[in-house]
Amino acid sequence: MKKQFEYIENVKRIIEQIEEKCSENIEDAAKAFSEALIKKSKIFLFGTGHSHMLSEELFYRAGGLLNIQPILIGELMLHISASESTEKEREEGLAEKIFSDYGISENDVIVIISNSGRNSVIVDMALLCKEKNVKAIALTSLNHSLAGESRHRSGKRLCEIADIVLDNCGCLGDACIEVDGVNGKICATSTVSGALILNAVVARAVEICAEKDFCPEHFLSANVDGGDQVNNELIEKYKKEIKHL
Repeated sequence: MKKQFEYIENVKRIIEQIEEKCSENIEDAAKAFSEALIKKSKIFLFGTGHSHMLSEELFYRAGGLLNIQPILIGELMLHISASESTEKEREEGLAEKIFSDYGISENDVIVIISNSGRNSVIVDMALLCKEKNVKAIALTSLNHSLAGESRHRSGKRLCEIADIVLDNCGCLGDACIEVDGVNGKICATSTVSGALILNAVVARAVEICAEKDFCPEHFLSANVDGGDQVNNELIEKYKKEIKHL
């Protein structure tokens, strides 16, 4: 089998595992989302390194919920310095300032995204949410996380702290393809599976809201007729409440 098809087959298997193993937790996460939507609370998403992409996955896009608040910290992302972001995500003490700057409250929900779930900023954020009574949902790889020790002084990993754990069902190390003559594996799966899980949670959350006669506000595509008008009205209405709008 050529490697492009092997990768696709691997992703298909992961999706089947998510359907089989994660349906109950996806339902629980959807209920948490729907409660936040109905209460007009925020749904925060926080990830470092490549995981920050999933913080943007649900934000300000066609069909994207208005209440989504990505936490985007330049020094923990890749566009300033990828290598330095790796070092920064292992530092303790950053989460408290991030928590305060974004005004996270106990009425909100946060999805904390980390494939390994072992680095200090992520664990700090999860522990802070536990302390502040904020519902925390982990999006992580249990295969990867449970294979290594925490880098946090508490000895805990994200999956051991969060209220709800969404397993992306990926392999240890994330990359899944071996090519003869090439050392190490290539082609990660956590972004594909993570985006699928998050959108599945949103789909069910909106369905729950509709069952309760509540219609969550959401963006339209800016590239369909009428989209700009709807989106601009939402931006004007909420730009003081939602960072990055």
